[in-house]
Amino acid sequence: MFNILVVDDEPLIVKGLSSLLASSGLEIDHIYTANSGFEALDCIRMEDIDLLVTDIQMGAMSGIDLMQHAKLTKPWVQTIVISAHETFQYAQMAVRLGAKDYLIKPLNSEQFLDSVRNVLLKLDKPSPELDTFMSGISESFRLEETQPEYSQLLTELLANPDKVLADPRSLQKIDALNLQGPFFSVIKIKLPLSDPGSEKKYCANDKRLLCYAALNIAKELMDQEWNSIAFYSPEGEITIIIQWDEKSYEESSSGQINRLDVLGRSLHFNIHKYLHLHAVIGISQILKGLPFMNVLNRQASKAILWNKEHSDHYVFYYGDFNWNNYAIDPSAEELHTRSNLIVQKAKEYIDENYAQKGLTIHEVAKKNHVSPNYLSYLFKKNTGFNLWEYVIKLRMEESREMILNTDLRRYEIAERVGYESPEHFSKIFKKYYGISPSELKK
Repeated sequence: MFNILVVDDEPLIVKGLSSLLASSGLEIDHIYTANSGFEALDCIRMEDIDLLVTDIQMGAMSGIDLMQHAKLTKPWVQTIVISAHETFQYAQMAVRLGAKDYLIKPLNSEQFLDSVRNVLLKLDKPSPELDTFMSGISESFRLEETQPEYSQLLTELLANPDKVLADPRSLQKIDALNLQGPFFSVIKIKLPLSDPGSEKKYCANDKRLLCYAALNIAKELMDQEWNSIAFYSPEGEITIIIQWDEKSYEESSSGQINRLDVLGRSLHFNIHKYLHLHAVIGISQILKGLPFMNVLNRQASKAILWNKEHSDHYVFYYGDFNWNNYAIDPSAEELHTRSNLIVQKAKEYIDENYAQKGLTIHEVAKKNHVSPNYLSYLFKKNTGFNLWEYVIKLRMEESREMILNTDLRRYEIAERVGYESPEHFSKIFKKYYGISPSELKK
């Protein structure tokens, strides 16, 4: 059963699409609705949404903005875009952000339901039985492998780029792979197939098939919007080299780390979804030039090692750990101190800014110079609160005080605690306290 969120600033359209979905016979568990991007984003943060159906033009936060925030929050949420404008620019941006369809208003009911049905069918989970899954894998993945000679060349490039780049024959092969860059990052995927502490033991054939499947899951994800090469590397890992040309990097240089974070979480999510394995993902920084490939390779490998310290976390970005501040690897005490400091600063920033409209986890993370993924993990681990749950807690406690002790109207209270509409505020308030603001006032 799936959960769908329908978003449009025209209530009649939201009501019509919700009714259409409810009577469609599709395997839908819950249909959520929102009349603005901010309201929809709260729903995505708080609920388990599988499919987002959103309008493009909705005032303060457009459908494109909503898609960007949704992807950063939960990369696996699928999207269908609806629009009154058959504009190539909108459609291009929507597709770049992973939209599965772009439908033009007025909507054809049958076409809309076909689009939703197609997305939900692809979201269906395969059988958890390994043999059953492997027998049907060709229906989901292309089952391609990088040729062994290229895998060996890429492995050598990551280990000793100076030597490889000095060899004319190797340079020809690199040109054939179209490794032009000039900006690069490396991602490593470690599958838990040979861990001594693993409860399940895999035979050699199962390991081969699982690695094969993970490689193709990675390729499917990468081909959507990344210029990349994925291949087997030593120690049973899968390595991905990502590259940007000057133009594509400059277009969003400040957001590339967030995009890598989203990709890392998508890789972990999909490998776990299809293969039932908790893969550990290590992400390097971004550097310019092939001569730095060995540096990027070491960074990605070192990031993976942090799973030993945080065994319940699986996606690690090298830049989160300030390695340059330590002459040697930090002790457990130093790690604990730094983690506490990150959470403390995040709490202080939220305490001062929780009433800000449009506050995002990514803004808080940027102030702490860490990725949103790592901050969210540390915050929950140290405080017991999901970071956004903490924001809502502060907003609800403040609004409760104002309802009980002032004569402010509902829209004024909503405005003061960061909500753009009194209706949205009331919905969150009732979900949090179990009664509406007006009921509490009485």
